[in-house]
Amino acid sequence: MTVPFALPVRLCVNTKPMLVASAVVAALALSQYAKADETRIRDAQDKAVIDAAPKQKPQCTRRSDYDIYLSGIHTGTMSRTEQWQGKQAVVTSNSEASILGIGTRYRQRAELSWSETTEEWVTQAFHQQVSGFRARDMQVRFSHNGRAARVDLDGEVTDYHSKDKALRDVDTLAIEMRRLLMQGRHQFALVRQASDAMEPYQFYVKAPQAAEVAPWGELMLVPVEQTGAEEVTYYFAPELDYQLIKARYHGILLQGLIELNHYSSSCDLAPSA
Repeated sequence: MTVPFALPVRLCVNTKPMLVASAVVAALALSQYAKADETRIRDAQDKAVIDAAPKQKPQCTRRSDYDIYLSGIHTGTMSRTEQWQGKQAVVTSNSEASILGIGTRYRQRAELSWSETTEEWVTQAFHQQVSGFRARDMQVRFSHNGRAARVDLDGEVTDYHSKDKALRDVDTLAIEMRRLLMQGRHQFALVRQASDAMEPYQFYVKAPQAAEVAPWGELMLVPVEQTGAEEVTYYFAPELDYQLIKARYHGILLQGLIELNHYSSSCDLAPSA
């Protein structure tokens, strides 16, 4: 699944499960809720750096591993690694799953950086390769602070332009989502550059809920609902470095789910990713 999230394609039509998995590695801060829950969220927020352009160690790495489920059946796994160098990062996502009985592999490498001009995380370029179901090779380069993108899809080149909002790949979209959530935003809009279109999404932060999450025990999870071309609900844990714990894809024919099974980080707790 290529999540942000964020997400890319429909589970019943393409590699949506893998897209939903990649894009969803953000974190968040919420609004009004019960005092006990509010205290726990605030404690986690107090440990985070809320600068617009978060400071990080010169070099650090975050890694998240997920299980992928389609309609309740375990169909694959996904790993996502962020390698940070100051205000720049390279994110690699790798996923293997069986979609409609077809073995599918998803690979993406995205380069992103902090824009001092617009004060946001923007994608510089990304390369996405899918084999098996809906196979493709897509290379995209961005310019004008993410407002322009040139997409090379299997040799066919198309240019896209956004007047107001930056275009992003799923991984940078997830990182920008995390930054906005940690700033306490309750709703926001972001745009993903898909293979053949610009996909706008609206995000709504909901009240947190307690849940048992192996192997970490009880965590407060904050749901974030995504509307637009794809409807997805993300669940983030402020107590676990604001990481995505799970994401549900609400499809008509298939229901997709990814769940975190391992997380490690050498980075400072900051809203950079």
